[in-house]
Amino acid sequence: MPALRLLGRKWLAASDDLVFPSIFELLFRFVWLVLIALVVEVLYPITWQCQTDGWHGGAFVRLYLCGTLALQASLMLLLAALAQQSARGTITETDARKLVSPLLLLKVFLVLPEVALNVMGTMWMFCEVIECSVTDTFSSIVIQSIVLFNWVQLALTVFGLFMVFDPLGSVNYGDMQDTPNQVRHHRKVTGLWSRRFRWAFCWLKRDEHGKEAFQQVAALLSALFRSTDLVPSDVVAGCVLLRVRQKRETREMRRIQMLNDEEPIYTTDVNKVFSETPPWMNLDDALHYLRLSIAAYGWPYVLYRHCLTGFCKLARHLTCCCCRPKNSIVTDDNCCLCHFAGVKYMSKLSADDIIFASFNNRVFELPFCVISDHDRESIVVAVRGSISLRDIFTDFSAGSEKFEADGLPEDTAAHKGMSMGAAKMLRRLLPVLDRAFAQFPHYDLVLTGHSLGAGVAVLVALKLRPKYPQLKVFAFSTPAGLISREAARFTESFVMTIGVGDDLVMRLSVHSIENLRTKVIQTIHATKLPKYRIMLNGFGYALFGVPARDLESTWRRPEDLEANNSDDSDALLVQGVSTEAALVSRNVFARRFSSARLFTPGRILHIARRKRMGIEKKVRTQEPTYEMRWACPEDFMELQVMPRMLLDHLPENVHRTIQTIIEEKHSYRVTQVV
Repeated sequence: MPALRLLGRKWLAASDDLVFPSIFELLFRFVWLVLIALVVEVLYPITWQCQTDGWHGGAFVRLYLCGTLALQASLMLLLAALAQQSARGTITETDARKLVSPLLLLKVFLVLPEVALNVMGTMWMFCEVIECSVTDTFSSIVIQSIVLFNWVQLALTVFGLFMVFDPLGSVNYGDMQDTPNQVRHHRKVTGLWSRRFRWAFCWLKRDEHGKEAFQQVAALLSALFRSTDLVPSDVVAGCVLLRVRQKRETREMRRIQMLNDEEPIYTTDVNKVFSETPPWMNLDDALHYLRLSIAAYGWPYVLYRHCLTGFCKLARHLTCCCCRPKNSIVTDDNCCLCHFAGVKYMSKLSADDIIFASFNNRVFELPFCVISDHDRESIVVAVRGSISLRDIFTDFSAGSEKFEADGLPEDTAAHKGMSMGAAKMLRRLLPVLDRAFAQFPHYDLVLTGHSLGAGVAVLVALKLRPKYPQLKVFAFSTPAGLISREAARFTESFVMTIGVGDDLVMRLSVHSIENLRTKVIQTIHATKLPKYRIMLNGFGYALFGVPARDLESTWRRPEDLEANNSDDSDALLVQGVSTEAALVSRNVFARRFSSARLFTPGRILHIARRKRMGIEKKVRTQEPTYEMRWACPEDFMELQVMPRMLLDHLPENVHRTIQTIIEEKHSYRVTQVV
């Protein structure tokens, strides 16, 4: 940070990104240098005895051998200097790495003689146009291998240049303020992302709303990092630093709680947690409906959970193509009804209990199932979560739009992608519900879903509630940026939301990503470590956790972190930051993609793994594994960079967590009775 400038344009790489690539290439070239030196020792005297001593014989071979040897030695010195210069200074201290650009430019120019020498080696070893044969098998194999590896290395170099090429890299960042110039640049970046999506996901253009989704996601990506001059490695390093920062903040909060002798926020007493909730809000029903929401994922989830035996588990539930009934309750499945087979296997229900199943998956259109649950006398609508690229585009169409339903404030806004998904789902769902309640008039209506399915289920429930006032929603791992705050408060009476641990999606919204962007820039400016050290530390943190010594030694001044919590962008201008780095970070904090702030709906039960203290770490006890509390939507407005932030979102882990709590509760009762 800022991005590397070379050949008059900006690239998607920084001057401190070359440490590991240079060292890696240096090691390979050292091996090549040793091998070519051995070949020169063996072949150089022989070249004087070739059939022809001109440019078609010995002289040609001698030029190739000596030139390759000299070029490899020169490149090794250049790579060593490049690695040393790239490792200097912190991420924002670009003046310490001012020699990187000329060194890199020299390496680019040395590609020309390298290509020429490789062409000579190819002519000698593979084209048989040089009259100087090699009888030594070892030398022949070495030369052929070096020639082939050189071509591969050159191809990788071209691919690397393609990956870090920025089509808009010629933009002058001095002109990029909140002016018409910046607006035009934003439109260019949006158009570029949209074209990339249309090329990479061309099959999605056939969807009714495919192009609209491309435009929405492109605008979001363009707005998030506009004018920040961050490169991908800066974001990765910033996330590693955020992990250290957040652990430091957590330690300070625990210390303050201990000093103030505050009561723990979380508790392991399940009865206490549910003492003031309606009877329908309980973990047994939640586990039951979670199983049905998982069943909506169909056959892909069965194969994911049972990689080797999944097909065998599905086989007995499949339907032969010729035996498929004409008036089927299943739509948009394949000829063998594989999705339907997955639903039957995971829900443990018969085909007669499934009233309707739609597996039509398009942008802004999700599969769902309508099930008659006779055990709990309810009609269950299970909405599938994200499992395809189309679902991802629905997720990231994260702008807000007006959402209208009876009982909601007039200015209610909702997630655009999920709102459109709910509207499409309602058109197919309403006739099915009419038929279902005509058959089971005394049953209740329950909607459930996981992740994206949970968000759509809540919005559908808001539309249906005037007609079915007693409906309930069990939502699992609901995305944070779903609905306005007053509307979220309105849903607390009929929506139960359950989240586990450090779930990423429970904290994922446009505002939380924008806050993450801000914190990444802040922590990058506050650290005193070079980027290569941060990356190495990141691997160590992934394997062994963050050591206590790094909580303080990572920062120039630990008090900078507290200063950075303010909204004053001048806090960024710490000593050693270049003028350009300060320029491109200006006004980033105040910029927002969406003016409406969206929240998690319903009454939120947050479950966390209980931290074992003292003797519990050494001695196995019968203490509960998890603790929980009723949280508010504001608790999920900040993204947490944690090791389990992806694992805690997976439906099988949510299911395992709730099941463990119920089992431990029953075993504790048995122990008390005994």
